[in-house]
Amino acid sequence: MRTSMLNRRTEQRFRQAAMTAVGSMKMRLIIGCFTILTLFVLANRTPSYLGWDTDSSFAPESPASTHRKGYALLINTWKRNDLLKKSISHYTSCPGLDSIRIVWSEPDAPSDSLVKFLNLVVQSKANNGRQIELKFDINKEDSLNNRFKEIKDLKADAVFSIDDDIIFPCSSVELAFSVWRSAPDAMVGFVPRIHWIDQTKGNINQYVYGGWWSVWWMGRYSMVLSKAAFFHKKYLSLYTNEMPSSVREYTTKNRNCEDIAMSFLVANATGAPPIWVKGKIYEIGSTGISSISGHTEKRTQCVNRFVAEYGHMPLVSTSVKAVDSRETWFW
Repeated sequence: MRTSMLNRRTEQRFRQAAMTAVGSMKMRLIIGCFTILTLFVLANRTPSYLGWDTDSSFAPESPASTHRKGYALLINTWKRNDLLKKSISHYTSCPGLDSIRIVWSEPDAPSDSLVKFLNLVVQSKANNGRQIELKFDINKEDSLNNRFKEIKDLKADAVFSIDDDIIFPCSSVELAFSVWRSAPDAMVGFVPRIHWIDQTKGNINQYVYGGWWSVWWMGRYSMVLSKAAFFHKKYLSLYTNEMPSSVREYTTKNRNCEDIAMSFLVANATGAPPIWVKGKIYEIGSTGISSISGHTEKRTQCVNRFVAEYGHMPLVSTSVKAVDSRETWFW
């Protein structure tokens, strides 16, 4: 009888303990979920609590300083007026934009309708005393070197070189601009590329050019392409007047590699690597010469030719990448 009662009491205690444990687990789970939700809300609202403006933190300090501290958009185009209109319409909304220079190498001058449309777009974005200058730089010769011709009346120090068939959100552009301002001698861009010694040749002076997948696999890069990059305007003068003329002649003849030539120029001047900025890329045009068979081989030839012209390999590789920590969970 006593044994039966003892077993019943023991069973009741086990039930009570189990119910207490389950209740404790439920309470901990509820508290944990509430804590995570609270942290998530605070993380999203912290900028406003601290007085930060997450939408315009990269805006110019004042309309009066825009001319002095903004950047010039240097856009390369070729018989794609529809893409040019889309690009200009987009970038005129970016707060740091000071001026627009369109590299025009077509045989015919820009039409009156195109000029009128672009001027109206620029005027429509003029507010709070902000004025955006727009000019066409007309070239008689069709050469890839035209995109890096010296512009003597360029007022902004920063140049944002861009192709007409890709668009970056203004937030990404302003982030890259802020990175460039911290290292104005560097080339700061969105499209990284890499080079490495060609082990199959048995010669340390032979190199291979690698595209995006090589960058991803190696975790390093040594170039950022000028199709989307910031650099100081002084490099336009160096490219036009100081860089070996044989390099410009090579790019004109082969209609390729002017972007690699600019990477060589900057690396040779600084002895430092470029800076890759993470940004969203939207392609609005058809695929270019990079999709043509043999493209990578031709770029490899360019790298080795330029090494021969400079007498050494100036490119410096790095694994550093600039990201906007406000939009990244783990950084």
